[in-house]
Amino acid sequence: MKRLQSIFLTLVVILLTGCGESENEFTTGACYVVIDNAIHQDATLAGAMNPQAPGIFCIVKRNTRAGVTYFDFANNAGVSSSKPLNAIDTRRTLIVGHNNGIIVGYGTLNIPPTFYAYDLECPNCFDPNAIPIKSKPLSLSTNGIATCSVCHRQYDLNNNGFISSGEAGNKLTRYRANTTGPFGVLAVN
Repeated sequence: MKRLQSIFLTLVVILLTGCGESENEFTTGACYVVIDNAIHQDATLAGAMNPQAPGIFCIVKRNTRAGVTYFDFANNAGVSSSKPLNAIDTRRTLIVGHNNGIIVGYGTLNIPPTFYAYDLECPNCFDPNAIPIKSKPLSLSTNGIATCSVCHRQYDLNNNGFISSGEAGNKLTRYRANTTGPFGVLAVN
């Protein structure tokens, strides 16, 4: 009987400590974006959705100008474009990250390449509960690094959004995402 108790206690200890600290790969935060690039035919977005050209990342934002809502795209190669939302886009694109911006693209470190979607806001400086909300957006460099102008941390977009330079802190906020190809559908949630 003592041996059985000892085995049971050992199993309980293993189950409780075996995994150690773990971090969720994806956020539970709200983001819901669907863009059909077969309709929009946007080359800036298509570059980031191409698994044959990893390392190209694109900022996707939803903005309104003169009463018209647009998708604004800007990639890390310095190319930008805008496309007006159609009625279908308006129904299925509800939340674009914490403060109206995400970054999408294929990383260069894995074969096959991993498709990533990150929040555009710095996870260490942006507070979604602050009133008023003050944006702390990241800027992109050609080598796949996102930089915060406030804390100066640099995040590696090719490597799961981990901090590559600067003080310790949280890695980038990552969303579940997939694409059906450069001129296919982008879905982020």
